[in-house]
Amino acid sequence: MRILHLVQRYHPAVGGAEIHLEKISTFLAAAGHDVTVVTTDSLDFELFWDPRRRRVEELTGTHDGVRVRRFPVRHLPFSQLAYPGIRRLLWLMSKMRPVPESLMLTLANYTPWVPDLWRWAASQEEPYDIVGAMTTTFEPIVAAGFRVARRQGIPFACYPLTHLGAGPRPADDALSRFYTMRHQVGLVLASDSLIAQTPAEKAYYVGQGMASDKATVVGPGVTPDEVLGGDGSSLRRRLGINGPMVLSIGAMSVDKGTVQTVEAVRRLWQAGRELDLVLIGAELTLFQSYLRGLPAADRERIHVLGSVDDDVKHDALAAATVFSMPSRADSFGISYLEAWLYGVPVIGARTWGVMDLIDEGQDGLLVPFGDAPALAGKMAYLIDNPEEANRLGENGRRKVYAGHTWDRKCQMVAQIYDHLVQSKPLV
Repeated sequence: MRILHLVQRYHPAVGGAEIHLEKISTFLAAAGHDVTVVTTDSLDFELFWDPRRRRVEELTGTHDGVRVRRFPVRHLPFSQLAYPGIRRLLWLMSKMRPVPESLMLTLANYTPWVPDLWRWAASQEEPYDIVGAMTTTFEPIVAAGFRVARRQGIPFACYPLTHLGAGPRPADDALSRFYTMRHQVGLVLASDSLIAQTPAEKAYYVGQGMASDKATVVGPGVTPDEVLGGDGSSLRRRLGINGPMVLSIGAMSVDKGTVQTVEAVRRLWQAGRELDLVLIGAELTLFQSYLRGLPAADRERIHVLGSVDDDVKHDALAAATVFSMPSRADSFGISYLEAWLYGVPVIGARTWGVMDLIDEGQDGLLVPFGDAPALAGKMAYLIDNPEEANRLGENGRRKVYAGHTWDRKCQMVAQIYDHLVQSKPLV
């Protein structure tokens, strides 16, 4: 098959979607398919609205057998205000039924603004057999893929990676409404196949009108041999950690639960407990401001490692006592799987999608999103009850091997693609 994939960022950029599409693309390329990934030149996530952030300099190349083509992100004047302003305007327009989705998609093209990608999508002639696009919150990228598929009369598969939030119902809180605007949902419903992260994500789009037989729950995975092998004692020696260690991995923000994790650990420190906190991931601007506002004594006790290579991450996983990511901005959470491979108990937020992955009391614990006192209580419980912590971690490890490995997930995607190509949609 000649496969075109689109995503907002790609290797060497690091993130859940980036890893997800890279694993699928390299698997399909290794299986003999011709795979092209089209993406932006963004290395730092915040480049989408902040022109001072880092870019990937090489716009064309090959990585692990996959051809990669990048298009530069452009910026409107005062982009740090314009980008969130346009997103807010889109949210308002989404609530106004007379506003057509086509107008919303046109306005969304500025968030992020990648005009060369749209010109390429409108004019390129290279033939493909199928298009797959990931992350509908970056709808200009997904819509460009949809346009290529419809121009060529080939199937279009959508991986929405929808953050369904922490509300009483899926897509019923302040954050998730920015991931489920009418024009975003419309792109998913117009696709020939929905490749969902979780049963909750599939059920949401079926409830919006997607035919159930067009939606398949696949989700991401891990490759155990690539994740295992970390040296926890090495990291503990380097950081001077002797006792319990809480680990969090992910872009550092309120929505990812990083601030709540810090506040929970601070509560335990105030109660006289000795433990260390290690944070790994991109340090977003707002989190840096929050960190600077903490007392100096607390800042000195937090090990902020930032973006690290896999070896350091694996050492941290091997060293961890508890893994904490009480996020409402995840459609799945690969980091839970990585922690489970090391037998580490995980704590997540009681959010849609995450509740499909973590079986509370069986392989992890859940807390209400934003509830730092509850999170502190769960951390203390796991630290004080090592046998229970080991049970949860071991059950998580078994879950990974039973159904969440990349070889299994990529085989599922290959079968979906093959079926779609064998039965092309009507144009």
